Amino acid sequence: MFSRLLAFMSADMAIDLGTANTLVYVKGKGIVLNEPSVVAIVDVKGKRQVLAVGEEAKSMVGRTPGNIVAIRPLRDGVIADFEVAEQMIKYFIRKVHNRRAFASPQIIICVPSGSTAVERRAIQESAESAGARNVQLIEEPMAAAIGAGIAVTEPSGSMVVDIGGGTTEVAVISLGGIVMSRSLRVAGDKMDEAIVSYVRRYHNLLIGESTAERIKIDIGAAARVNHNPGEEPAAEVKGRDLIHGIPREIRLTQSDIADALNESVRQIVDSVLVTLENTPPELAADIVDKGIVMTGGGAKLRYFDEVLRQETGLPVIIAEDALSCVALGTGQALEEMQRLRGVLTSMY
Repeated sequence: MFSRLLAFMSADMAIDLGTANTLVYVKGKGIVLNEPSVVAIVDVKGKRQVLAVGEEAKSMVGRTPGNIVAIRPLRDGVIADFEVAEQMIKYFIRKVHNRRAFASPQIIICVPSGSTAVERRAIQESAESAGARNVQLIEEPMAAAIGAGIAVTEPSGSMVVDIGGGTTEVAVISLGGIVMSRSLRVAGDKMDEAIVSYVRRYHNLLIGESTAERIKIDIGAAARVNHNPGEEPAAEVKGRDLIHGIPREIRLTQSDIADALNESVRQIVDSVLVTLENTPPELAADIVDKGIVMTGGGAKLRYFDEVLRQETGLPVIIAEDALSCVALGTGQALEEMQRLRGVLTSMY
């Protein structure tokens, strides 16, 4: 009786537990929460206590005193800090349920296709410890494909490239299953790190990852493009001079960022090519007709679709709501549980 009451009080949820951002989809309402996957922890007499979660915690990254640390509990798409991840999921569940302590929803969470059984169990157990009454998992490329409007249950091959914060998922999907997939731990975070390294190496300037992310969004590109003199996008960047130790400002152009991101882009393109080489011929023929669908925040990197088009010779389409595709697809699996049950996985 009590379990039925809890079910009645709790809105079922789909969670895109991303390395960079967590999106929560509530059944019948759509996406209701989109916040950074960051938790600020304060050390009180040797015990860790949660100070802030999400947007508030992200604003503290790189700006905290000694006893406060801003943690990203997920790295490369999987849980790196079990305890903090549990606290973060619990916070998001309660926020969605207007702080009700007894919320006990059914939850679908997406996981990288290359994650191990141990990593999947960690995600499932974190959600259960946070109060979920039942947890199902869905693989990220499958969720991305559903969210992009691909008919995943049909006997026809489709290819999706989902470039998130921690992982890039490349998959060929047919008949509600993943036929071929590659999970690459090169995505948005590695691109930010590459920009930090580039600025350090060529300008002797130390910048934070938040600054690098802003540069990537403002002027980032996957390839150099010829611009008319004076028309190339550029950004002023502030950091700490590594030689003199004082703050300094430099100007970076789009070509600089394209050079910084070259290796990351190359690795993703190579992963797509390897997947295509190993795709069964009948499905490969379908992909020639349909093209490659790009999803995730990385799909919005300027000229990335053109680079992929040139390298593969195939049509490349960026999904309409690329950033939210995984959350929308996970949510659709929740809404249409009976029809899409075959795409879900469970550890039990």
